[in-house]
Amino acid sequence: MERFIFDTSSHTLVCGILNITPDSFSDGGKWDEPQKALEHALEMQALGADIIDVGAQSTRPGSTRLSAVSADEENARLIPVLDLLKGRITVPISVDTFYPECARTALTHGAKIINDVSGEASDEMAKVVSEFGAGWIIMHNPAGADAVPVYENGVSDDVLDFFGRAARVAKSHGIPASSLCFDPGIGFAKSYEDNLRLIRDIGKIKTDGSALMSAASRKRVIGTASGETDAAKRDPGTVALHTASILNGADVIRAHDVFSAVQSARVADALKKIYGEANGG
Repeated sequence: MERFIFDTSSHTLVCGILNITPDSFSDGGKWDEPQKALEHALEMQALGADIIDVGAQSTRPGSTRLSAVSADEENARLIPVLDLLKGRITVPISVDTFYPECARTALTHGAKIINDVSGEASDEMAKVVSEFGAGWIIMHNPAGADAVPVYENGVSDDVLDFFGRAARVAKSHGIPASSLCFDPGIGFAKSYEDNLRLIRDIGKIKTDGSALMSAASRKRVIGTASGETDAAKRDPGTVALHTASILNGADVIRAHDVFSAVQSARVADALKKIYGEANGG
């Protein structure tokens, strides 16, 4: 079986966000009809997205497992969209979920990557990912979308420790490091300062052989820093955080505005190469 790998050897990958929910925090309701979802996915692909990440469950601030839609409802949203994307979208499709049963549905209907936002890296999810030879994005999210725990050893150490545990779970199910991508969970169970420290420490929290994704697009941290309360107007701040992320070692960025993400990633890649030359790399 051919396994999906995150090949970041030539450039930073851009993961375009396709929310098919009525209530996502910045674009809820815009793409929740299958035909509109297809049109937006094709647009993002044409703009240079390397991955299309489909979300049928809102993880906006304030959302929790208790407020989540059921796995059956999530599947009902996913299936018609995935079936429409199949054959039209040539880049890998990722599905954003915390339900193993929805992960199985997604992979059965053509997805190649599971973006696991549960914060658990469970054996049940690992079994599904391993069975299909899929890629697995694993997000740090220890206490639900809005709770902010105290990280006694600092947020970066906690994130790195979680990534290590998740990598061991994956390995126990035969999932290679190259099929993993870790997400520090900007905006999830983090304070404003925690989020900024994670951007700073991206190079320190990377796990050998695996990719690292920065998913800061339009997040509250940008609003706090800039004063912009409208999430849809936070793309300039998103570019700033993603550029910093890439220069600090991120391999993948996840963005709503693919046009600006691709352009900023290419510029950041060019800068990173020059910085490497200056440092003897």
